[in-house]
Formats: sequence, C-alpha cells, structure tokens
Amino acid sequence: MLSVAWHTLRARWAAFAGSSVALALGVALLTVMGQALAASLDAPVRAPERFAAAPVVVRGQDTLRVATSTGERTKELARPRPVPAGTVAALRALGPVTEDRSFPVRAYGAPAAPDDLVGHPWSTARFAPYRLTAGRAPAAAGEVVTSGDWATVGTRLHTADGPLRVVGTVTTVSEPGTGTGPGTGTGFEYAVFYPDAQAARLAPESTQLVVEADVAAVRAAVKDQAEEVDEDQAEDVRILTGDARRLADADPDRDAEALTALNALFGTAGGVTAFVSVFVVASTFAFAVDRRRREFGLLRTAGATPGQIRRTVLAEALLVGTLASATGCVLGAYGAPHLAELVVDGGLAPKWYAIGGPSADVWPYHLAFWTGLLVALCGALAASWRAGRTAPAQALREASVDGRALTLGRRACGTALLLTAVAVLAYTLTTDPGELLHRKSYISRPLLLITAVALLSPLTVRPLVPRLPGAVGLLARAGAVAGVRRTAAVAAPVLVTVALAGSLPGATATIGAARAAEVRQQTVADFVVTPQDGTTLRAEAVEKLRQVPGTVVSASSATTVFTLEDDVALVRSEARAADPALLTTTVRLPVTAGRLTDLDDGSIVVTEEWARHRVGQQVRVWLGDGTPKTLRIAAVLSVGTGDNGAYVTPANAGGGGVDRVDVRVRAGADPTAVGARLRTVDGVRVMSGTQWVRAAHPQTNRTTRLGLLLVLGIALVYTGISVSNTLAMAAAERRADLTALRRAGATSGQILRLAAAEALIAVAVGTLLGLLVTAVNLAGLSAALHLLAAPPTIALPWQALTWTTAACALLATTTAMTSTAPALRPPRP
Repeated sequence: MLSVAWHTLRARWAAFAGSSVALALGVALLTVMGQALAASLDAPVRAPERFAAAPVVVRGQDTLRVATSTGERTKELARPRPVPAGTVAALRALGPVTEDRSFPVRAYGAPAAPDDLVGHPWSTARFAPYRLTAGRAPAAAGEVVTSGDWATVGTRLHTADGPLRVVGTVTTVSEPGTGTGPGTGTGFEYAVFYPDAQAARLAPESTQLVVEADVAAVRAAVKDQAEEVDEDQAEDVRILTGDARRLADADPDRDAEALTALNALFGTAGGVTAFVSVFVVASTFAFAVDRRRREFGLLRTAGATPGQIRRTVLAEALLVGTLASATGCVLGAYGAPHLAELVVDGGLAPKWYAIGGPSADVWPYHLAFWTGLLVALCGALAASWRAGRTAPAQALREASVDGRALTLGRRACGTALLLTAVAVLAYTLTTDPGELLHRKSYISRPLLLITAVALLSPLTVRPLVPRLPGAVGLLARAGAVAGVRRTAAVAAPVLVTVALAGSLPGATATIGAARAAEVRQQTVADFVVTPQDGTTLRAEAVEKLRQVPGTVVSASSATTVFTLEDDVALVRSEARAADPALLTTTVRLPVTAGRLTDLDDGSIVVTEEWARHRVGQQVRVWLGDGTPKTLRIAAVLSVGTGDNGAYVTPANAGGGGVDRVDVRVRAGADPTAVGARLRTVDGVRVMSGTQWVRAAHPQTNRTTRLGLLLVLGIALVYTGISVSNTLAMAAAERRADLTALRRAGATSGQILRLAAAEALIAVAVGTLLGLLVTAVNLAGLSAALHLLAAPPTIALPWQALTWTTAACALLATTTAMTSTAPALRPPRP
C-alpha cells in the first residue's frame, strides 16, 4: 500500500499540495505556540531592586489568610496594612528605621517626562543603591532628584502639588552606563526623590520600612511586641530578607501576570490553529477523494477490494502527514524566535522573554508532529470510507455533475452538532448566562456551530444562489449548483473566516457596548471628578469640592471585600465605599431587592452573583485591609455585565482613599459656573457626565487585539490555501468543459469571467453562512445580557467583516482566473 501511495503522490502531487501546505503551516504554528507556552510556564525570580542593599525590610501584612475546613485560603489584600506603631517603636530601639513611601508623579515642563514617574523619600535611595551622577541631594521643599536622562540639573517641573526643581540625577550602582528605558539608564523605574518631610506630606501612610539591624533581633522584637499587646499580631507584618526583599518592590509578580496573559493568547491561537487545521485538511482530503471517483472505480474494476482502497487513501495521508509535519517542525523552530521579538517589542512580554534556542523544550516538537500526523489521518478517515464504497461501474457511468449533495454520515454529524450547539446555548442561558460573557466561552462556543453549518453547507447552495442575469450569470449559477460539492468546498473556509471575524470581535464589541450603555444608565451626576495625578484625591481637594455652592457632592472610593463561599472558596469582589444618603442622588443603581437608603456601617449592598443575596441575611466579609466584619445585606443589585460591584459605607472602605467624586448641580444653579468652580481645585480632572460616559467605554487591550489579529490571520491564510487548492483541482478537472465552451463560441474573456463568477458565488455562500453563524452567536450573547439585566445590544464588526470578505473574494477570483487561464491556451501541435 505504501508503494502505491508513494507513486500516487508523485503522479498527483498538485492534488495533495494544498493539504500538505495547510498541514505544514498548522504544525509550524503549533510548534511555535507550544514553544511559546513552554517558555511562559515559569517566570524567573527577579532579584530585589529598590531594596537590594537593605539589611531587613519590614512590610505591613499584605495577604489575607482564612482557615477553612479544607485548609488555609489566601488572597492578596487590596492595600497592605501599615506597620503597627508599637512595632515601629520597638524596631527603632534596635537601629535606624527608614520609612518608605511610593506615590505617582505627573510632571509637566519637560518634554521627555515619562508617564510612569514614581516618587520616593530621598532617604530610601541608598538601599537600591542609587548614586548621584550630577548635582546634590534634595534639601528643601520643591527640590527633587531624578533617575534616567529625561531631566538634567536645573530642569523645572510643574506638578499638581506645586513646582519642582531638579537638583540632582542618579543611577543605580550596578548600571554600567546610561540609556533611555528601564533596565538601561533608569534602572528599574523612573524615580523622583523628594525630601523626606515633603514625601511624608504627599503620602502620609507608610506600609513598609527598612531596619538597619540584625534580622534575628528584628524577628524577636516583632514577636515580643505581639505578645506584649496580647494579640495575634505575628501576621500583621512580614520580615523580608535576602531574595524575599523583592516582595517590597512595586508589582513583584508583574512577570508572572504578563506570562499568564501570554498563555491565554497562545493557548487561544493554538486551539484555533488546531481547529482550522483539522477543518481545512479534512475538507481538502474529502474533495480530493471525491474528484478521484473514476480512478477508484477503475481500481475496483481491476480487482481492488474496498479495504485496499481505504488503506491506500490512509497510506497517502500517512505519507503526506509525515512529510508535512516534519516540514512544519522545521519551520516552527525558525519562526519561534521571531514571535518572541514581536511580543516583546509590542510590550506584551518582559524584556527577558525568549522562545526557542538550544535550551528549548522538546515536547512542543513531539506534540506538534504527532498532532499533525493525527490530523492528517483523521482528515482522511471519512474520505477513505467513502472511497472504499466506490462501485466499479462508477468508472463508466458517473457524470461530472455531483449527485447527492450530502452523504448520510455527513448529514447525521452536521445535524447532531447543530442540535448540540443549540442545546448547549439554551442550557447555558437557563443555568448560568454570565458564562457566555467570559472570553474562553465566546471564543470556543462558535467553533461548534461553525463546524455544524459547514457540514450542512451543501444543502444551502441551491437555495442561496439566486438567478443571475446574462449568459455568464446563467452558466455560473448552473455550474455552482451542478458542482455543489466544489462550491461547498470553497465556501467552507470562507464560512470559517467570516464567522470568526464576526463572532470574536463582535463578542468583545457587544459586551463593550453593553457596559457603556450600563454606565450611561447609571450616571446621573452632571460632573465626575477624578484625580489628575495618582490614584486618589487629597483630603483638602475633596473638602474644596464640597464647598462649591449649588452642588450635591458624593465622594466614593474603590475597595474590595472578601467572602468565604461554601466554607472552601475565598472570593474577592470589587466594591465602592460611599455615603448612602448622597449616593442615590448621583448614581442610578440597578436595585432588584431592598433599598440603598438602608445601607449603614453595619450593612452591605451585594449583587445577585453572591452566594448569599437575600435582603436581611448576615454575611461574613473581610474588608480591603483584611479586617473581618459581619454585615447585613441591605439591598441587592443585578449582575449586569459584571461591573456592578458591592457597596459599603466609608467606615468599611478598608483604608481606601477617595478616587471619584460625583457632582449633581442643584436646581437653579448654573452648570457652567459650577464646572468652572470645580476646575479651580488643584489636582483634579473634571468631566461632564457625557464625557465620563464616553471615557468609560471599554477599550480592547493590546493582548486581546493581538490575539484576535493572530486568530483571524491564521484563518485567512488557511482560507487562501484551501480555496486555491480546491479551485486549482477543479480547473484541472474541467478542461473538457472549458474546451466545449470554446467550441460553442465563448471567448477567453467570457470563460475567465465565468470562472470568477463561480468563485464569487462560492464566496458569497460562505459569507452568508458566516454572517448567519455570527448573528446566532451574538444573539445568544445579547440574550445572556438581557437575562443578567444588562442592556441587550448587538454590535457587528462591519469593518472586520468587510475586509475579511473582500480578502476572501480577492483570493478566490485571483486563484480561479489564474487556474483557468492555462486551460484556455491552444494545444501544442
């Protein structure tokens, strides 16, 4: 069988070229994605940065620990607790104690000023350690020292907290030179060092400090202090030494978080690659086998058994799969480093991230190779079964016109998958509609419906193709309907591409539009005030806002609350802290039970997503700083798009500062004058209600955008391969038909237009089916939003759909005409 298969491949290499290229590309992409996932499984442990030279760092407790029946559960607190005053006093008796503070700085006046400046007290600079490269240390208020080369000695800066003058510049001691970004001239951050007194005024709360004493003495002092106050305060501070000092740096887990996003990106791309590979290879093999009916009929006439025919087709698939998979692994090894450069340059991965190389894992190559081989065999399995059923008489009596559009097996599989897709959607809408809003759900669920519609697509060719004007239109429709399998084979990859282009961006756009509409419905305030710099408003700024005449001012702060569900799961929920008496005048919340006015220091407003969500029930929570509380449920909100969080009073804010002020203009007051007075307050950004709603519209992040482009790019490439292969095989097979048309008086231009028209008909069928799949998917998403009491919207990504359809049409017409043109040449004498 292998010998026969090998000779068949040599004689019919053009028929197998499309399958080989598609499979090789799929294996190459799987190899790249596998290597990318392997490289992103573990992030290297960063060395300490800001406190590399600090003897001991004592940090306020930043982790909530809750004992459950199945063990201890932990969650990172929204805000670390300050080190207790008694502990600080005990540590000062051991040696010098330096309190650390960090706060964002927005500087104006220097064109090259970075957007991510961070302020610190000057006394902490020596623990990095930093060294002065020019100028001197800051001494008076308004003097600062900066890192990097964006400012020089004498540069004057303007900030929301007053003017600054750069009196010195620094670099980390370990740096050999200067540069322009983190890791080169600036080290690991763009730092602005203030005099200690001014830093303490700008950031009053300190959550960590450096103790210049023996670590054993520090541990003993902390333990003695906890025993002295007769409280279990051993967990109130963390003592960091050695490599653990990196936990005192800003966002020490940023590498792991970046790799988690990359895992999701590459996992999604790998899954779609596998799906489209199977789809295209199976479709191409099926069409190639269908075109060889006469050949199989002759083999049956010569005495070949059905089993021999099937084994021949499978042997061909084995050879194609082996060669294509090996080629794909080689291509993947070459392309992996380029992908790493792309994600690093795009800011999606840390600078150290790399793929491939001598130390790369071997398992991605094994996984990709054997997956490619399995895809080839599975794709040919159904085709081999049909090939084995070819009767000897078909070699003589079967015409070029396709007979039955669908086999019983394909019809049964398509119907079963269609019913399954509908049943799964209905079940999810009934039990957990919020599941449809998750990214994994709206990426994976369309694939089932796409497969079902693709399997049943031959049934839709005749109803979807209208009568076209002119002789070319008449012949194009007749050819598309007569060659229904060829039309469906071209339409299927177009269906996949258009459905993905509509469903994936459409899902994110639909959810984003619903969230924007939700914000619009809930915003009652005439003005919304947020910090101009940093994350919270200063107390004096909030007080000045309250003194603006003719206004109702509601200040709120972002916080979190933690709950223990079923005594096993510690769940973190976003929350806001606000005065309930003022909240109802500036925000319109979707209350489904209870009243917002019943909110007090002993109660909480929750959403229907909480395990306990009946008014009057008691729920045990931990506030943002880890303080345990038992609160009564005063009101319940609908789930919406997931942005409706809990509400507590300012007494339960857990240390969170005010980050938003909603302002309502009283009757009779002039909104223009009120807005002007609000803008006179230093350090605030004032937006009208309309501007706030517009600014709150969700934006697709870079990782999601790159993932969508990667998925659509893969689908479009596969569409080009499949369409080109199918039309090339069809053109080679129809030489006799084209010759007959020439003899009947058709010109070369008419025949080329006929080929282009038939290709466009197939693209149109695929596009219509893709739009149908998109509409069903987005309708299901809209129904889920309605059930969650969110604004039901449908946002079709017309731009993505237009470009995708145009690209498919261009590919199809170009391939059809270039494949048909050689058949029009007169035969050589």
